[in-house]
Parts: sequence; structure tokens; C-alpha cells
Amino acid sequence: MGTFLEALRSQAGAGRTLRFDRFVELALYHPELGYYRRPRQRVGTGPDTDFYTASTSGPVFGEMILAAIAQLLNGEDFSRYTFVEIGAETPGGILAGIGHPFGAARTVRVGELFAVEGRCVVFSNELFDAQPFRRFRVRGGAWRELGVRAGPDALDEVELTTALPDFLPPGAPEGYQLDAPTEAAALATSIARRNWQGLFLACDYGKSWDELAHFTPLGTARAYRRHRQSNDLLAHPGEQDLTCHLCWDWLIQALVAEGFGQPVLESQEAFFVLHAGKYIEEVTGQEAARFSEKKLSLLQLLHPSHLGRKFQVLHAIRS
Repeated sequence: MGTFLEALRSQAGAGRTLRFDRFVELALYHPELGYYRRPRQRVGTGPDTDFYTASTSGPVFGEMILAAIAQLLNGEDFSRYTFVEIGAETPGGILAGIGHPFGAARTVRVGELFAVEGRCVVFSNELFDAQPFRRFRVRGGAWRELGVRAGPDALDEVELTTALPDFLPPGAPEGYQLDAPTEAAALATSIARRNWQGLFLACDYGKSWDELAHFTPLGTARAYRRHRQSNDLLAHPGEQDLTCHLCWDWLIQALVAEGFGQPVLESQEAFFVLHAGKYIEEVTGQEAARFSEKKLSLLQLLHPSHLGRKFQVLHAIRS
């Protein structure tokens, strides 16, 4: 904690206080101390990892994504496309070890700079929930923005006197907390504004603005460390993942504003059944006589009690 306190003080200056999204940015992306900059394995099922994702299920996830892309692009020549995975947890991304028909494929790690141009499939898995977010809470009948202050030996959550954004819902009850995924929306705009055409495909977890503004009174931000979920976001800066539900409405607005056709949002279960159904039939047919590793991966990805309903998929095409 001591080294991180020094880094926060350096960033904050004399006031020793940062807005909450700037604290999250420091905790996740500081060049040496940030959670996503430390040289360690974060994703997996082992005791030293922090969480697992769809990509943990092995090649089945990548193969189903490829099958869905083929249907969404409706038979177009894949060799004309570059597959760009933004936020890949491994150098090879979801296509590692899988033969693919794209003209080129490249991965961008979480937080790295990237370029997108020409004809592309831009894919991400849990990229947008890994972006900084602002925190607000109602006290005394009014919204207050929250920040983080570096005390002598610990971090404290404090109220700020900054100007409030227009999106805060009026009339929220006392104590209502809103974790606003503003940087996720900004990242979607940044990706969409680049000079490329093709398919945008994002797997993540989020809610509508109405759900965030009226039906999540404790907010959605959580910390994950060693496969344990915590509400203490200040406990282990740089050593735990910090995340909140993104706002799907904001991402959809960003895509539409940049010329994409009407985006479609589906549960992960529905997305794969609707767009990779033939692949699912083939795998279940081939593995019908045994409960294989592939069938177990399918169960994890599709079943509502696993990842099938917890995650959603947003896709849109700009031609």
C-alpha cells in the first residue's frame, strides 16, 4: 500500500485527492503498479488467478465466435478482413491455436494504444468493464461525487465539490449510489470514430441506463481478488481487479452516432444459439456419447447459471 499511496499523492498534488475514475485508472493502469501492468496471470481457475472469463473455456469460445462472425458477415470473403482483438489477455487472443480465414489477425492488450483501419472485425471480451468509472451518491437530497484521498497510512473515500454531470437522475432516494461507466462509453466512441468498416463485436456484462439509474441502489462496482468478490475497492490497489457494469445504452448511442447500423444486444446464450447454432449441433453430435471437455465448455458458455445470462453480446456493422 505504501508505494501506491506515494503514487497517488504524486498524481493528486497538494490536495492528495483524486476523482474516483482517476483513482481507478491509477490502480489498474499505472505503468509499474497498475493491476493490468503487473507481470502475472490474472485469468484462470487456479488459486493464484483472480477471475475466469469465456476465454478460459479453451478453443471452443474462439471457434463459436468465428462461427457467429461467418453468419453475421453473411458469407463475405474473410480474407479481406483483419481480425482485431482489443483487450486480449494473452498474446494470441481467442484465436490462439485455431485456424482462421482472416487476411490478418492481431491482438491488443488491455490499456495499450491501438490502430484500426480498413475492413475489420473488431472484437473484445470483457474490455469495457475494465475501464475507469465515476462514483456518485445521494446525501441530504443531493447528488455528491466521490473521490479517493491518500491519508497517512490508508486510502479514504471522500466527497468532492466538482461540477456534476447532466446524466444524474433527478429524485433518487437518499443513499442511492451510481457507478457511472463513463470511460467505457468514451472508449466505444474512440473505436467507432476510427477509419474502418466491418463488424463491431463486444462480449461483456452491463445494464440499461434505466437499470443503473433506478434499480441498483448500491451501485455495481466490485473488486475481484483470488476469485473472491469484495465491495472494498480501496483495499488492495494494484493487486485486485476493479470493475463495474457498463451502460449498454451509452455504447449503442456511440456506435449509432458514428454511422453503424442499428446495434443488436443479446444475452451470450441467445447470441451463440442464434448465430453459431450449427457449430453447437456439430459439437454436441460428435461428443454425444461422452461428457467431454468440449461439452463442458459449451455448458459454461451457454447455461444461464454460468456465463450464458451473466454476459451479453453487442454487435453492429458499418458498411
